[in-house]
Amino acid sequence: MQNARSILRLGATLLAATATLSLLAITAACSTAPESTADRALLSSDTSAFLTRARTTDPSLSRFFNDCAGYAVLPEIGKGGLILGGAYGKGQLFARDGRLIGYCDVSQGSIGAQIGGQTYGEIIFFETDAALTRFKGDRFTLSAQASAVALASGAGAATKYADGVAVFIMNPKGLMLEASVGGQQFSYQALADARSSDE
Repeated sequence: MQNARSILRLGATLLAATATLSLLAITAACSTAPESTADRALLSSDTSAFLTRARTTDPSLSRFFNDCAGYAVLPEIGKGGLILGGAYGKGQLFARDGRLIGYCDVSQGSIGAQIGGQTYGEIIFFETDAALTRFKGDRFTLSAQASAVALASGAGAATKYADGVAVFIMNPKGLMLEASVGGQQFSYQALADARSSDE
């Protein structure tokens, strides 16, 4: 009886893992940059509005904007799950001076105690040029232990970099018992490459 339960649990875990990998493969196959000029304009507008809200919510974030090597902004990440979970969102990557340098997207799969769904925005600051370069490499992944700070007044003042990154989230909506950013995977597409794909 115990062996049968163990086999069933193992089968369920393998099935969930396979579904998660399939979800990640599908999202990875999507274009990192929005495909149309209109979609890019919409993403730029959403990103700008999100950054304005973030700066207003926590003025102490200015120290990150002023001292970082660059930052990624994903204004809307949708996340949901019931045992098996997944998340996906598109964003933009900026140099320290606020100049747009490319597009990024995030995907995440997880198995465990979770139920419901939520939408939230995320900002990732890169402490050094080396950390920024790693992000622009092939499939950058946040460590399993990575955590995000919920944006609130003064949160930026109390936050430090870990492994060259600092992650902030804002405006979670809905019920979600599991909200870790650990294991998030990112793809990057340079602005020049996105423009050339229109030609």
